[in-house]
Amino acid sequence: MALTATTAFAGGYRVSLQGQKQLAMGHTGVAVINSAEVLFFNPSGMAFLGDRFNASIGGNALFARTKFQNRENNWMNSTENFGTPFNAYVSYRATDWLSVGLAVYSPYGSAVEWDQDWQGSHLVNNIDLQAIYIQPSVSLKVNDYFSVGGGPIFVTGSVNFNRNVSRSLTDENGNRTDVTIDASGVNAWGWTAGFTLKPVENLTIGANYRSEIIMEARDGDATFHDVPAFLSTTLTNTTFDADLPLPAELTVGFSYKVNDKLLFAFDYNRAFWDVYKSLVVDFHNSAPTSVNPRNYQDSNTYRVGAQYIANDKFSFRAGWYFDESPVQDGYFAPETPRNDSMGYTGGLTYKINPKLGVDFSFLFLHFDEVDNSYDYYQEDGQYTSFGGTYKSVVFSPGIGLSYSF
Repeated sequence: MALTATTAFAGGYRVSLQGQKQLAMGHTGVAVINSAEVLFFNPSGMAFLGDRFNASIGGNALFARTKFQNRENNWMNSTENFGTPFNAYVSYRATDWLSVGLAVYSPYGSAVEWDQDWQGSHLVNNIDLQAIYIQPSVSLKVNDYFSVGGGPIFVTGSVNFNRNVSRSLTDENGNRTDVTIDASGVNAWGWTAGFTLKPVENLTIGANYRSEIIMEARDGDATFHDVPAFLSTTLTNTTFDADLPLPAELTVGFSYKVNDKLLFAFDYNRAFWDVYKSLVVDFHNSAPTSVNPRNYQDSNTYRVGAQYIANDKFSFRAGWYFDESPVQDGYFAPETPRNDSMGYTGGLTYKINPKLGVDFSFLFLHFDEVDNSYDYYQEDGQYTSFGGTYKSVVFSPGIGLSYSF
């Protein structure tokens, strides 16, 4: 599963599927302490877990569809994609004041495959981006009301991307000239840190920061196909360098326990997408450097969720969130055709016994229909625009196991 592509459906290429319990609650979690999933949302919360050992593992089947239409030119196309994002968390309370844990999850990814040589093929034919986070963490319980926690993050990833070299270039047989860039084993480091505050018995406040990480692809493979003879010495197979930013995130929120059965939660997330100014691919041959402006802007996500413990066997959850797109007008590129969206979530846990539970979740993500374009593709010294109407929808059921003692 770790090697299977995920599909981007949050702002940019962010994938919000980091736990079955918390996804069912609108993906809230910075101040929700009910399983080892807290390792992703706010590792400081490990200190307040009731059991000494906690483990959660899960995955999602993700179905995404995007339709594109340009009525003026009578263009129509669509892309359907399937992904399996996953997560695994384990925590252990070593002493009364120290807890340690390990998290493995996939918060960034993109898998989009349009028809080869479609109308936007000069921007993208297909892309497969993966980034897997491995995060050891510690949590220190300062007192009964306050804890801090965090740890380093090791990221390993890969990218495979194909597009046509231009809007019209072909070889002598009429085949469109394209290029594939491929890089694997791209590694980088970051960190996360946060705090948890319980000022009164039923109220929990949390904050967590996850650092910016730059994935630096060095000496990846660039392969040109169907090159015409007059460019055979320019568009040769070569290597390339490129950087892809995974932006920093700040999340703050609270949860309130109304009684022993009912809990409400709210999260506010700020993603610092303005780090993504452009996608630059530097070829190590005579081909010109490819510069593709993106000019993303910082974006916000607002999340609400609820949990109801019906009895010793069943817990039910529901939630909603609103996710702002970081893509500005005029920069709407079809490799991440994502605009503002609303997510509707739900799920439940069935306790097989007091230690082991099965977690179920689902997400329905609705995107506003948007008429937008990418206006910064440069050819022959001139900018040309490509755009139309995009409509996207995502559905994702998930399942996981939670164990504690």
